[in-house]
Amino acid sequence: MKQKKLSIIERAFEIKGFEDIYNLLNQDFTISGKARSTFKNYINCVAQVALFFEVSPEKLSQKQINDFLFYCKNAHASPSESFFKHVIYGLRAMYKLIDENSISIHLPIIKQNRSLPVVLNHQEVKQLIASPKCLRKRLIIACLYGCGLRSYELCNLKLAHVDFMRKCVLITKQKGKLDRYVPLGEMLSRGLQKYIQLYEPEEFLFNSGEINTEVAKPITTGAIHRIIFKSKNNVKTSKKITAHVLRHTYATHLLESGLNIIALKELLGHARIESTLIYLHVTDSGSSKKISPLDKLYSAI
Repeated sequence: MKQKKLSIIERAFEIKGFEDIYNLLNQDFTISGKARSTFKNYINCVAQVALFFEVSPEKLSQKQINDFLFYCKNAHASPSESFFKHVIYGLRAMYKLIDENSISIHLPIIKQNRSLPVVLNHQEVKQLIASPKCLRKRLIIACLYGCGLRSYELCNLKLAHVDFMRKCVLITKQKGKLDRYVPLGEMLSRGLQKYIQLYEPEEFLFNSGEINTEVAKPITTGAIHRIIFKSKNNVKTSKKITAHVLRHTYATHLLESGLNIIALKELLGHARIESTLIYLHVTDSGSSKKISPLDKLYSAI
């Protein structure tokens, strides 16, 4: 029988001292109520540092840390900025929990990414939703766009959180530490009711594809990403399409429909208004509608 491949975390547990670091970070995130997705990103990156040197990360020297960061930047033709960022944030979180007198490591400051979000137009969204033949997959994409959800929020969405009478869903505390209600709308309500009747999901709105499990499991973020990856092939665009691009598109389309920025902040579950203001730079409506002066110049002729 083929032996199950160990995860990065499981492999790192074999390194002396790493399990203590795992427990320390896990305890801190649990007590402070920080997002579990952030913990998973941080500990995964810290584990990769441990596996790279085959030693628990808190024992590494400044030179070894710099060598690993240099490796991250140069190992691939196009290094993942997200991975590089999470390595630094993960190490920083770890060092904060260790006796500061016993270690002195300097980590680079991460510059904020100022790039504007990718936004799909209405036709591209329609093509994406229509792409899967399976109703369940179409509704997964429709929920991401129609409710502006983060992918892990959709994973955690339970049947009990969906209110068809009020046509809204409850998104429980995640990033931003706030519960929020978002509207479902008539079309998504009808689609989900039909889906529930046909598929009979248990506990979660969208269950995992695993079979023969005693306890109901939610769909994973990886499964969501694979659905979008396959579906985007039928969309006539060169734009990058991800679950988060659908959230950006949701926000932009609502602003262009006349929703005010404060209401949008609440729907997105942002802790700070600054996170929401970026959508003002990509919206194209009302007094902020952007035009080319060349069109106005020749329209008068």
